[in-house]
Amino acid sequence: MNRLHPGSHFALLALPLTLLALAACEPSEGGPASDAIDLPFEEYEMANGMRVVLHVDRSDPVAAVALTYHVGSAREVEGRTGFAHLFEHLFFLDSENLGPGGLDRLMTRVGSSTNGSTNRDRTNYFEVVPRDALEKVLWAEADKVGFFINTVTDDVLAKEKQVVKNEKRQGVDNQPYGHLNFVLDRALYPDGHPYRWQVIGSLEDLDAATLDDVHTFHDRWYGPNNATLVVAGDIDIPQTRAWIERYFAEIPARPTPETPEPPEVRLDETRRLMHEDRLAQLPQLSLAWPGVPQYHPDSYALGLLARVLADGR
Repeated sequence: MNRLHPGSHFALLALPLTLLALAACEPSEGGPASDAIDLPFEEYEMANGMRVVLHVDRSDPVAAVALTYHVGSAREVEGRTGFAHLFEHLFFLDSENLGPGGLDRLMTRVGSSTNGSTNRDRTNYFEVVPRDALEKVLWAEADKVGFFINTVTDDVLAKEKQVVKNEKRQGVDNQPYGHLNFVLDRALYPDGHPYRWQVIGSLEDLDAATLDDVHTFHDRWYGPNNATLVVAGDIDIPQTRAWIERYFAEIPARPTPETPEPPEVRLDETRRLMHEDRLAQLPQLSLAWPGVPQYHPDSYALGLLARVLADGR
């Protein structure tokens, strides 16, 4: 929860940071929801291990394609942080059949919007396309899944490392309150916990990244058996399944990666920290507590509580 408190005009970011274990937040028993949302979908697993989810929505003549890899910054190791986010950048560049800039040209030609994001637990890539361009986009996604790593050279890696480093400088290092999450996470998570470092990683780790590191990360985490493909919109399910089989089935599975659950976080005492931020014009107070995992039945009530406490009147 972040809230700005006006009243001081010196460049200091005040973080009387209180971190408390949620002793009162025991998991609820939970009963059946009376107003459950009925969202029909078809789900299956391909022979190479890729999970596929299909959903029909006729409200507009478009289709959304979302490819999620079950790897984020929490699967990195200290000293090699930022790889999941770096891969998000690399994945948008080349592949063997699309060629340099081919994805952007294809998306522009078919009138598609595309983007991606990385968090601690997953990396996803998504497009919204006219329904008559769906086959082309599925082919492009399969080309990236199977063959983009073959186009990553030392020169490509060096260029993209600079892009990510500039992104960190602009979006974190030179922004007021940009290091807030860094300070919070270092206080909240113990040494060795995979949530302790930031998704974007450190400049030192990005500098140290080698092409061998990139291939190792890809081979471990970027197999089809560690991915989920979702296609939703104005689609014909039998035809969409046929296209997915045509373009993705030949991509071989990789060894199934171990995905240990992050250890539970508890604090024995309240911690109060002060962090000076010379870019900030007003002090900011932030409070944080260890909570429950994402998608836990209690996570939604806790999210609403945080919103009320932070933004309520």
